[in-house]
Amino acid sequence: MAELSAVEARVLSAVDEQWAVTRLCELVAVPSVGGTPAESEVQHLVADRLEELGCAVDRWSIDLAEAATAADAPGQEVERTEAWGVVGTVPGAEGGTPALVLSGHTDVVPPGDRSLWPADPFVPWIADGAVHGRGTCDMKAGVVAALAAVRALGTAGVRLARPLALHAVVGEEDGGLGAWATLRRGHTGDVCVIPEPTAQSVMTAHAGALTFRLEVTGHAAHAALRHRGVSAIELFGSLHEGLLAFEAERQRDADPRFGVPYPYGLSIGRLEAGDWASSVPDRLVAEGRYGVRLGEPVEVARAALETRLAELCAGHPWLAQHPARLTWTGGAFASGQLPAGSPLLPAVRAAVTDAGGPDPEERAVSAGTDLRLYAAAGIPTLHYGPGDLELAHGPLERVPVAELVTAARALALLALRTCGVR
Repeated sequence: MAELSAVEARVLSAVDEQWAVTRLCELVAVPSVGGTPAESEVQHLVADRLEELGCAVDRWSIDLAEAATAADAPGQEVERTEAWGVVGTVPGAEGGTPALVLSGHTDVVPPGDRSLWPADPFVPWIADGAVHGRGTCDMKAGVVAALAAVRALGTAGVRLARPLALHAVVGEEDGGLGAWATLRRGHTGDVCVIPEPTAQSVMTAHAGALTFRLEVTGHAAHAALRHRGVSAIELFGSLHEGLLAFEAERQRDADPRFGVPYPYGLSIGRLEAGDWASSVPDRLVAEGRYGVRLGEPVEVARAALETRLAELCAGHPWLAQHPARLTWTGGAFASGQLPAGSPLLPAVRAAVTDAGGPDPEERAVSAGTDLRLYAAAGIPTLHYGPGDLELAHGPLERVPVAELVTAARALALLALRTCGVR
């Protein structure tokens, strides 16, 4: 741990735990599921908070028609009638491009079966030193950590030499619409930290992910004479076995930073088949998620699955004549990573330890994130934020208050050291 300067010590002391917890509960109480009106509501709430903190705020209505037709758009998995971009900028005395961007998404996934939650997922509660509720760790705590860092800078009377920008984005859970629109609007920076939940580590790379639909055609028959039919369910069973073998092949030589068995997993998330219990089903639709290897172009990943599926069908007596149909749907997450040797990694690690946190281990995450959009725009980017991704998207989602405060302190220190003080 380095010795802190007087201004650094003052800023760390200015991080207000109660303010951060209150703001987090305020955001979690807005049920900002992707595609709902609350997704826009929470963006306006964040914009209001940024204005209260003295930021210059740009809030704009995202052009959804453009997002649906632009060649580089990331795609969407939910329908939207509106979407809002929000960027708050802490001015710097020297002006110019922000030296640091803190980017966080405000959309959340649906809560699922509410009976599995201990309480209403959108009425946040505090227990055992943590804030509980949908969106606490993924990733409203990260957004609040960034807000709390900005507030601490202002409370400590710091004037930055170069600007600091906060990007509040929507649509991360279903493709990255908000980050794409924000970068397209011209909001950029020298480096970026996305405070996604990292379980006290630093994530410098992530796998990609593609969604797909598989349609399998069989032959209908009365169930009493099922030998005259060809079950689409049984056909899919054969295909699925082959796809699992394909999945296993793609895990070979995976980057050790992932530390999980299936960094490039292929998972079927939804199945629909048949229309009558006493009939042999003649159609099955499977929807799933397919991992993209680190550094693998999306087009190459798609071609690999298309080729393997064609081979599986060609080797089956029925499917050779009636091949399964594969279509690509929803968002397209390419992989992304921080360039090797980037000074951002040691800078973040030093900020975390100097803020009182443990030295964060460098890791990679198997989920697709907005990192790849910032990286593709030439902005070195990594993840560091409060919470644990293993609790995200489930009924036990929570974030420790101590991690929220440490993250806010670390981001404040990073802003001081990256943007400079005037």
